[in-house]
Amino acid sequence: MQDELNVWLAWLNEHAELQTLVSSAALIFAAWLANWVVKRILVRGLYKVLRNTRENKLQDFGIIRRLSNIVPALVLSIGVNAVPGLPEAAVTVVRNVCGGFIVLTIALAMGALLDIINMMYQRRPDARLHPIKGYLQVVKIVVYAIATILIIATLIDRSPLILLSGLGAMAAVLMLIFQDTLLSLVASVQITSNDLIRVGDWVEMPQLNVDGDVIDIALHTVKVQNWDKTISNIPTKRFISDSFKNWRGMQESGGRRIKRCLYLDQQSVHFLSSEECEHLHRFNLLDEYLSEKRREIDEWNAKLEERGKEPVNTRRITNIGSFRAYVERYLRSHGGIHQSMTLMVRQLSPTADGLPLEIYCFTNTVAWTQYEAIQSDIFDHLLAILPEFGLRVFQHPSGGDMRDWRDSMTERGAPALHSPQRCQIEKVSTESRTET
Repeated sequence: MQDELNVWLAWLNEHAELQTLVSSAALIFAAWLANWVVKRILVRGLYKVLRNTRENKLQDFGIIRRLSNIVPALVLSIGVNAVPGLPEAAVTVVRNVCGGFIVLTIALAMGALLDIINMMYQRRPDARLHPIKGYLQVVKIVVYAIATILIIATLIDRSPLILLSGLGAMAAVLMLIFQDTLLSLVASVQITSNDLIRVGDWVEMPQLNVDGDVIDIALHTVKVQNWDKTISNIPTKRFISDSFKNWRGMQESGGRRIKRCLYLDQQSVHFLSSEECEHLHRFNLLDEYLSEKRREIDEWNAKLEERGKEPVNTRRITNIGSFRAYVERYLRSHGGIHQSMTLMVRQLSPTADGLPLEIYCFTNTVAWTQYEAIQSDIFDHLLAILPEFGLRVFQHPSGGDMRDWRDSMTERGAPALHSPQRCQIEKVSTESRTET
């Protein structure tokens, strides 16, 4: 057996090219075998141990598999020197390529490690208050930039300091290339330090047609899911340069504002007669108010003496004042209104569309559907109870109103309208039928 081996070795020594080829094949096989052993045995065994020992399964983003690729590269880098007859240039190329591959593998593994850190941080209860995803992306950029320089230096077999010394002249070009990244980095720092937005905040930017919840804050973009379920990606720097509305304060306060007006017909406003006052005493919410108001007015009018005999000089209860008092007491007794926040019912300046009576209060919930239900319930009640106070809601005349008026005039035997008035009435009626 030993003699046959010696003969085989002697024959290989006589054929140098064949010896180089066999040695190269043996080296490649050794690298493949090392890769197979590491990935099929060590890596699988390590994954199995990790699955059995850790309570919370943590995704490793392939960091272990990436590091396992270093083993065959090391085998090739070290074993290439043992291949006889291989040109020095080929040895250098193989070693440089293996070195560059090892650097790239380590850089990718570090990127995966940063992803693991971000995922672990997001499991914290306060993670959405101070996200670190943007900072980790900056670290990734730095790691990949350094890895790029090392890979290039390894491939050309030069010191990395030579490449770094040339970066000074390229600073202006690099700043131009990474302009958006630098601006986004500064914006991310300001957003985090000033606590401008968090994941889960409801933000509104009308100039960008954005209205929804923040679902992700990254280095370059902030992802917002609008209420129509579309996704908007806004550059991070826009949250510093542009104005936006954050509804977080409303959500944290526990109350959402109702600010809406009832436009009353000003011609329906009048003083209440004794019969109307007695009619309103039926309202439990107004009984005490009317009694106190009557006592206050009687004391005031008693001081007028002789002048108090004229109604124009006396104070009297109005239907709109009674309705305003009723609305305020109705809101204070409503179960859906936040009683510790501002609550008032006020008149605004009269307009051509009527007298605005504004309801200003807060619901005791911030949920959208519940808020709209409470608001609608309040105004349903107020619109329905207005006639009890002798008030009307103002609205512009419709075509149906004009036809009813024309028919009533005809039934009363009024002379037929000619001239522009009749044309105008017929025009309004025609337009109303067309719209219907």
